[in-house]
Amino acid sequence: MLNEGYNAQCASVRVHCTNAQQLGQRKLSLLTLALGTFCIGTSEFASMGILQLFADSFAVDIPTATHAITAYALGVVLGGPAVTILAASLNRRLLLLGLMALFIAGNILSAVSTGFPMLLFARFLSGIPQGAYFGAAAVVASYIVGPGQGGRAFALVMTGLTVATIFGSPLATFVGQLLGWRNSYLAVSGLGVLALLALWIWVPRASALDGGPVVQELEALKRPAVWAMMAVAALGVASIFAVYTFIGPLVTDGAFLAPGWTPIALGLFGLGMTAGNLLGGRLADTHPSRGLIAGFGCALIVLAVLGAGGGHVWILMLGLFGVGATMMVAIPTIQIRLTQAAPDAPALMGAMNLAALNVANAIGAWAGARTIASGYGLLSAVWAGFGLTLAGLLLFIFISRTGRRRVGGESAAIALGQGGLQPTESK
Repeated sequence: MLNEGYNAQCASVRVHCTNAQQLGQRKLSLLTLALGTFCIGTSEFASMGILQLFADSFAVDIPTATHAITAYALGVVLGGPAVTILAASLNRRLLLLGLMALFIAGNILSAVSTGFPMLLFARFLSGIPQGAYFGAAAVVASYIVGPGQGGRAFALVMTGLTVATIFGSPLATFVGQLLGWRNSYLAVSGLGVLALLALWIWVPRASALDGGPVVQELEALKRPAVWAMMAVAALGVASIFAVYTFIGPLVTDGAFLAPGWTPIALGLFGLGMTAGNLLGGRLADTHPSRGLIAGFGCALIVLAVLGAGGGHVWILMLGLFGVGATMMVAIPTIQIRLTQAAPDAPALMGAMNLAALNVANAIGAWAGARTIASGYGLLSAVWAGFGLTLAGLLLFIFISRTGRRRVGGESAAIALGQGGLQPTESK
């Protein structure tokens, strides 16, 4: 009896240890995916923090310098879906490794650029892996956390990007101010090497992560609901970039603060994004529409306050936190709606989501640059973002109501058919 009890106790301990090891493995895998998005987010957002530095280095004005931001966004928009489709049959682990290697190469090229045209090309190259990485990482994260938690999985992947806005981007900006903007990109490349090694070690080697036929991915692009949600994302989220692109000038030339305040402003924006992302992941799994409506709606209020009083330091700082928080509430919902529209192509939908967000990046940076260049002042970029987010919210409401009417009409027709009656054709 004693031996049986002892053996049972040992078996229980072994099971507990095995479960603990599996849990630890899952956590390390998720942290590794987030480390990759941290590197990508640091590279993307650091460019905005060092915008003035490379503008001075290449003797271009601020509106022209924003073309480097646009070039990166264009790389994401074109590269994400294209790479995902071309690599549809590739195992997601191998795809992540290849994408991170390309990311490292693009940032090294950015650091050694000898002219502004070369920097534009390097930023375009750096942007190509982003959308495909997020799409593949979302698939791997969903595999790790299990079914029914797609919003949480995407939020976990996005956490690396939002944390990058708290620590990565401000640190890269500080490095750029202290050691030169080229060293910012070199530091990001070093982080990319660490992420590449971590992906090699900790991402699961599983046949469940194998890709599928290219035709399956292409079929998803024929669905109007996919393009409708991408339009909502591109318009609605643009205000993040209309504000974030010009944080440096808003701090130094708008609120008349020392350049040392710029990393603090970037960090506050990132704290808001992280908080909003965590809330948005939960809302996306439970209330797929409310997260987007609440996020865009609250963002409009914050943008109006920031646009009216952003010249005052505390309104500026609180407004930056608020814009980051409210906009990020909506983004996991966008991913869920895209996946619902094309459940057979989750990796492509992740890439399309990031493509839409980088269209938002390009639109927001362009709109803000145009209003500033037209002489309306730095805070006009905030109002440009307000108009774009309002357009995105109105489009989503229109799409949702149109969809409900269509579904309601189809349900009524089915009910009539089941009752033995045929609906009359409208005159």
